[in-house]
Amino acid sequence: MNEEQVIKALAALAHGVRLTVFRALVVAGPKGLTPGVMQEGLGIPATTLSFHLKELSAAGLVAAERDGRSLIYRAQFDTMNGLLGYMTANCCQGSATCSPAASSSCCP
Repeated sequence: MNEEQVIKALAALAHGVRLTVFRALVVAGPKGLTPGVMQEGLGIPATTLSFHLKELSAAGLVAAERDGRSLIYRAQFDTMNGLLGYMTANCCQGSATCSPAASSSCCP
């Protein structure tokens, strides 16, 4: 992931509604969610949800797939993992003993 992509992804996630939507899609996993289910579960008006899904899509964090007459939105886990990898790549100057999974703080 390059710096421009990281900035775009972080900017997209730097809004409360978009972060909430993205987290809901991460929780849903590969099966994804329809806009109707997201609206109902998150209490977000359709036009607002549509706007925020468009922003998340433009940042490469979500993708939509048509399933009959419905759209299914899914989190793009490769992009999410690339973002996390970029953010932690130089944690503790690249030490193998330092990883987000190994500790709650980057550098113990």
